[in-house]
Amino acid sequence: MTHRVVLWSTGNVGRHALAGIAAHPSLELVGVWTSTPSKVGVDAGELAGIAPVGVAATDSAAVLIDLKPDCVVYTAMADDRLSEAIEDLCGFLRAGINVVSSCPVFLQFPTDVVPASVTDPIVAAARSGGASLWVNGIDPGFANDILPLTLTSVSERIDEVRCQEILDYSTYDNEKVIFDIMGFGRPGTPLLLQPGVLALAWGSVVRQLAAGLGIDLDTVEATHTQVPAPETFAIASGVIPEGTPAALRFEVAGMYRGRPVCVLEHITRLRPDLAPDWPQPTGQGCYRVTVTGEPNLTLDLQLMASDGDHNTAGLKATAMRLVNAIPAVVAAPPGLLTTLDLPLITGRGLVS
Repeated sequence: MTHRVVLWSTGNVGRHALAGIAAHPSLELVGVWTSTPSKVGVDAGELAGIAPVGVAATDSAAVLIDLKPDCVVYTAMADDRLSEAIEDLCGFLRAGINVVSSCPVFLQFPTDVVPASVTDPIVAAARSGGASLWVNGIDPGFANDILPLTLTSVSERIDEVRCQEILDYSTYDNEKVIFDIMGFGRPGTPLLLQPGVLALAWGSVVRQLAAGLGIDLDTVEATHTQVPAPETFAIASGVIPEGTPAALRFEVAGMYRGRPVCVLEHITRLRPDLAPDWPQPTGQGCYRVTVTGEPNLTLDLQLMASDGDHNTAGLKATAMRLVNAIPAVVAAPPGLLTTLDLPLITGRGLVS
């Protein structure tokens, strides 16, 4: 069965999703939305760096909704436009269109993370239209939901599940994320480190792990530390002045009976020599899952794209996690779905 798909946004994740949709044997690309005027009317294949696909990008939401696709792949930035993004998602659902989305990240498992006033309109829209929404990616997503939960299936006893992203972000070309959201190269407190934001963004991760393990967390606690640049240097997104943040480590810990049991930790550097005492990656960067208990388990997941860059691979993985889930999300009952609601997602049909 072929599913008709619209891609919503053609940025860092969207262009990889577009290429994935075009290559997938069970999906048909029928429309592409862009917010960039210069991209309107351009063949979607050109926007993704692949051969023409015969579908031109548009900035008209109404035109794409009128196509009545089976699913929208939503990859538009939501970190600084949460209300607008949620309204976009509700609009698709009310129109009877299923959605797989990379954001807002707290919707991957919103229970006890955001109030019902945030999720009730989404659930109501889904029920009204008979459609489903699933939010996921690589992190939050695969690297800290199905991957660690699968690993725990060989445990006799679990004391702690720790999911780490250990990456060098110097090649990640996104000024808004690097400077405005994460606060690298800038004085002051960035969006990510504002009170409550870490627990909002990654609380869904530790809450979902806890649900998968059958426990109710007592609290979720967040901590962070930054390391300054020893001198001025340049990265893909711009210049990092001496003395401004150049490495960030944060932890979101789900506490159970007075101790951390489900933990999400990010170790982010803009140069590999920064913060040498922090955990080091395998290879250029990795997602590491450590299960402490009986037995002790450690799993390092390395991603590398064909262009030789691990950050490209992370963007591709986020995109394809969504694209490959489309058949399962379309088949699911209407509602706001989590990974715990879906069957195992595989690369079915992708063997060349």
